[in-house]
Amino acid sequence: MNRESPGPVPSIEGPSAADAELELRVGRRQHPGWWFATAAVLVMAAVIVNVLVTNPNVGWDHVADYFFSTDILKGLLRTIELTVLAMVIGIAIGVVVAVMRLSPIPVLSGVSWIYIWFFRGTPLLVQIIFWYNLAALFPVLSIGIPFGGPTIVSGDSNVLITPFVAAVLGLGLNEGAYMSEIVRGGIQSVDHGQTEAATALGMTRGRTMRRIVLPQAMRVIIPPTGNQVISMLKSSSLVSVTSLPELLYSAQLIYNANFLTIPLLIVASIWYLIVTSVLSWGQYYVERHYARGSARSLPLTPPQKLRRRLVQGRARWEARTRQGGRA
Repeated sequence: MNRESPGPVPSIEGPSAADAELELRVGRRQHPGWWFATAAVLVMAAVIVNVLVTNPNVGWDHVADYFFSTDILKGLLRTIELTVLAMVIGIAIGVVVAVMRLSPIPVLSGVSWIYIWFFRGTPLLVQIIFWYNLAALFPVLSIGIPFGGPTIVSGDSNVLITPFVAAVLGLGLNEGAYMSEIVRGGIQSVDHGQTEAATALGMTRGRTMRRIVLPQAMRVIIPPTGNQVISMLKSSSLVSVTSLPELLYSAQLIYNANFLTIPLLIVASIWYLIVTSVLSWGQYYVERHYARGSARSLPLTPPQKLRRRLVQGRARWEARTRQGGRA
């Protein structure tokens, strides 16, 4: 018996000309309101661009002069440094606090709840100022045996808690409260049967968490964590109240001397946009990596989407050309 030959394998590179022709035939009918809405948005965008370009008070020449200045670049590096250190501390604390929150031990779950309640319930700016003025509460910081025991290490708070340390503590401890809830949500999203199966195989609770639960929870944890990284980058501007010369305070120091307030704020805003764009791009690829195994196919990357649109446009053009030839 002769077997039927298998049908053509669909291409993953892009649609064929026949697909494009079919898409032309079944395309959506465009509502007239779409054209009016599109025209209104384009007009508003053109007005905004025209104001920004033609307004002499913006001072684009000054923006270009200070965009790569040494002080601005040093502030940018310090902002990135604050973001990285605060997120490392926040993620580490978040994982520990989340595990404590899910612990069956009442003391651990209670302490973790109090930590989350306090650091989420008070403003971040207040926490940064508190750590900056810690010397007023504890002039000397010491480590030793509590309740009258001997002191092992001690030091002056004003020397130990510098503006940079106060900023890292304020940002990192606050971030740990939010990350703990993100990690807890990711852990609870994993089916409980996975934990039961690991327990049946003799795995300890810690090993089950490291090898089974957390790797699967990453698909839920990564997207909000990426948002928190971007938010942390912008929240680092709050440490300017401690006179730490990060990006915003560096711009403030310059425009306090030359009174070019708007151009320097534009410089800082553009650098924030550039860094957040890079972080968003990295977040996309990290999410795409952890999406493997949860979907039938991975989402297309931006270059793949561009290539697909070019192929679709060429296929539509060829389909219209054939239709014109038949007519």
